[in-house]
Amino acid sequence: MTRRLPSLRRRGAASPEEPGPGETPAFEPAAPMPSAPSTPLASTPAPVVQLRQVVKTYGTGDAAVHALTGPLDAEGRALGLDLTIQAGDFVAVMDSSGSGKSTLMNIVGCLDAPTSGRYLLDGIDVGNMDEHQLSLVRNRKVGFVFQSFNLVPRMTVVDQVELPLTYAGVRPAERRRRVLAAVGLVGLMDRAEHLPHELSGGQQQRVAVARALVMSPSMLLADEPTGNLDSQSTIELMSIIDRLNAARRTVVLITHEDEVARHAKRVVRLVDGRIVSDVRQAPLDGLPPALADPEGFAGHSHRQAVRDTGVSATGTLADGTA
Repeated sequence: MTRRLPSLRRRGAASPEEPGPGETPAFEPAAPMPSAPSTPLASTPAPVVQLRQVVKTYGTGDAAVHALTGPLDAEGRALGLDLTIQAGDFVAVMDSSGSGKSTLMNIVGCLDAPTSGRYLLDGIDVGNMDEHQLSLVRNRKVGFVFQSFNLVPRMTVVDQVELPLTYAGVRPAERRRRVLAAVGLVGLMDRAEHLPHELSGGQQQRVAVARALVMSPSMLLADEPTGNLDSQSTIELMSIIDRLNAARRTVVLITHEDEVARHAKRVVRLVDGRIVSDVRQAPLDGLPPALADPEGFAGHSHRQAVRDTGVSATGTLADGTA
């Protein structure tokens, strides 16, 4: 039987229950996960992320560090980085260490501002916002998932996920309904009252995903979300992210792992603060690769694991011996 997953409603969409002051719309009722998108996306969906000639420099003079430059002109001056991410896309950003992906993530997540250039998030120019306004934008528009789970040690799963709704002033009954929907979405209903130390690493990261989604953000922004997970927990987490994207959730994932990037519809690679490749692996209006061709995807992953370890899933060595 196809698993039923609730999709998340973007701000401004109609809802059977009118939200109260300061509230964002609730989760939609659960709907069957389609084998392919049941309705096509618009031919030109509104971009969630628009970076225009963005440059980021730390320090000045000889001590300056040019984290994001984009292409250079004939005189070596930075022309700025341009990047557009459409609604419903699943983009993996990769680079070698120190090539700018963390800086890019901080700008996209409104945690830092570019030195020059413009950034539009869901059509909103965030360049002239003060810290209070940026805090509201982060709370409503971006769902963060970090490598370190950032859970509060003495709070249960339900309480962790409820925090953003509490800060937003959502009424208690509505908070409870939306929290349970988010916890169920990541498969942790049987752990709802557990504390972080009673959960595995993979379960803790799923709590972080639920907390990121409970405000129905325009974008899920994940920074090395599998960095602290074992291989099985990585598979489980990426399966959740795949299904979220199949339900039209926009995902931007920062990673250095090729096997994780294979889940994305599009892979952007940075080197020395510049985009050196931008490859689409699956159509914007289609399913992510792992869901579009499960057998082919799993087969490639198995072959890659054999090459990396020399041992197959059945315990046979790559040369055929036991």
